[in-house]
Amino acid sequence: MTATTDGSTGAATPRAASASRPTEATTTTTTTTTITATTAAGPHEAAARAMHRSTQFLLSRQDAEGWWKGDLETNVTMDAEDLLLRQFLGIRDEATTHAAALFIRGEQREDGTWATFFGGPGELSTTIEAYVALRLAGDRPDEPHMAKASAWVRERGGIASARVFTRIWLALFGWWKWDDLPELPPELIYFPKWVPLNIYDFGCWARQTIVPLTIVSAKRPVRPAPFALDELHTDARDPNPAKPLAPVASWDGVFQRLDKALHVYHKVAPRRLRKAAMNSAARWIIERQENDGCWGGIQPPAVYSVIALHLLGYDLEHPVLKAGLASLDRFAVWREDGARMIEACQSPVWDTCLATIALADAGLPADHPQLVKAADWMLGEQIVRPGDWSVRRPGLTPGGWAFEFHNDNYPDIDDTAEVALALRRVAHPDKARLENAIERGVRWTLGMQSKGGPWAAFDVDNTSPFPNRLPFCDFGEVIDPPSADVTGHVVEMLAVEGRSRDPRTVRGIEWLLAEQEPCGAWFGRWGVNYIYGTGSVVPALVTAGLPASHPAIRRAVSWVESVQNDDGGWGEDLRSYRDRGWVGHGTSTPSQTAWALLALLSAGEREATSVERGIAWLAEAQRADGSWDEPYFTGTGFPWDFSINYHLYRQVFPLTALGRYVNGEPFAPGSAAHPGKGS
Repeated sequence: MTATTDGSTGAATPRAASASRPTEATTTTTTTTTITATTAAGPHEAAARAMHRSTQFLLSRQDAEGWWKGDLETNVTMDAEDLLLRQFLGIRDEATTHAAALFIRGEQREDGTWATFFGGPGELSTTIEAYVALRLAGDRPDEPHMAKASAWVRERGGIASARVFTRIWLALFGWWKWDDLPELPPELIYFPKWVPLNIYDFGCWARQTIVPLTIVSAKRPVRPAPFALDELHTDARDPNPAKPLAPVASWDGVFQRLDKALHVYHKVAPRRLRKAAMNSAARWIIERQENDGCWGGIQPPAVYSVIALHLLGYDLEHPVLKAGLASLDRFAVWREDGARMIEACQSPVWDTCLATIALADAGLPADHPQLVKAADWMLGEQIVRPGDWSVRRPGLTPGGWAFEFHNDNYPDIDDTAEVALALRRVAHPDKARLENAIERGVRWTLGMQSKGGPWAAFDVDNTSPFPNRLPFCDFGEVIDPPSADVTGHVVEMLAVEGRSRDPRTVRGIEWLLAEQEPCGAWFGRWGVNYIYGTGSVVPALVTAGLPASHPAIRRAVSWVESVQNDDGGWGEDLRSYRDRGWVGHGTSTPSQTAWALLALLSAGEREATSVERGIAWLAEAQRADGSWDEPYFTGTGFPWDFSINYHLYRQVFPLTALGRYVNGEPFAPGSAAHPGKGS
């Protein structure tokens, strides 16, 4: 795989910049390429020119099969764990190791640490995993970049302070004791769905990871360590000093004591029961392997599934493991300098539907061959068989779309809504096929509504309070509660499909109105952050028929305008998930500027000064080839804990905003349906 599909390989009042910004040279290059033409033209003319350049750029990035996919950049733990997996399986080779180390070294910060997002602070577990990977690559502990990293790790508590997942990787090589990790029994696979902490109480991404890890936890394997890691402990003689238990009356105290009981159970578990549980977990894993060999289209479950099955005796030439390892290679992005970056996931369905929307809103004819080809590809990706979601909705007919190339077990509601919106913009020659696919997707989406009216990403009512309390779950979200951004996308899709007055849509609208923050914004679960949430919800509410004069819309407009940067753009740092001082604030980015503009344009603010300044910023920031640069991470897997830089966001969202500024909103507010539907 190459990196060509996307065209690129807490302060008190942090208004116009984050703690770390692109170099001055980069900023200068970005802004001076078009600023002369922009300032000489009016905002409408400048927007039209930028829109045309962006359209040509995006069209040139479409795959011959009809899809788009930008790189999905996360952090170096993906690369470090890939090397650790290969070391564990005995298949690590020098070429792969060299390429991975080249990438990992390039991501190290001046203070010796590694961050989880561009411009972010050093993160302990990420730094530990990166350090260990470089040790595997031959970097010596006394080299300056390594000594800086290990000193920083020790200052922050050493390995003992790292998250559980990091310590599991270290335990595989004897660098940490299994007894000092939370217990995860494979008998969990037998819990019925009505019992707390059954596997379906976890979000699908956590579920796919936890099931194989129950096998790993039961087996407790240790491979010979190629070197010691004493330099990463505060005291190598006592690497894990005892910590006091939380009060027994607290939830933390209850689950800590439950974990101690499970450690006792590990020693006395009936062998036949344990063996049967591990075999049941293995069957569960194998049944969910995708046709291309991956699991859920994401890297972490694939890694742990390969380890678990290997521990149960599956050799590396077994078809299941052979396909699994081959799928992991497809997550690799090779860069021009020889570095190898591992994607945690791939986003072709998401990128393709967003690119289709952007091009259509920019004025590309609905019957343009490249739009028709994109629609053909998306139609072929519809999932028509049940997945894990059917555990909670057993009678619901399948019909959703997933995020990735192969992920039939876990279609998601967000992709389904956006694919339907994209297909509705295309004049496909097989109209009946398109209509049937959209209608099936709409029915499935309506059936996935959670209690109270909202929608989550993958499951229904996946809101148990218990999974997040487990000592094992100290990293990221492990449940899938409803969110404003997903619900907004669904409401917009239902409104376009003529269902604004459907009681289920009305309940979604009411939920959104109740979820508005006092400041006027909406929280962004899957994008950073309140700018994303607000940019998702306002267009949905207006399309569903709320007038621009509605108090909720006016509050949102006021908030968006209040956080506009002095340069005319918008940005929001990932720190806003932890620090309210960052809400709506950060260095201006193309994607976040576009989200703010989408909210303002849908609210009827096309002639507002704030909109003209935002459009001017987009036009001035555009590069000569019609693309934009965006090193900042504006997507999330888990808010704060796992951040994503979708490389195509910087192209599709600005084009959508420019298109709507030049051509107007794609659908009339409160319209019964797309003008072409049923005609």
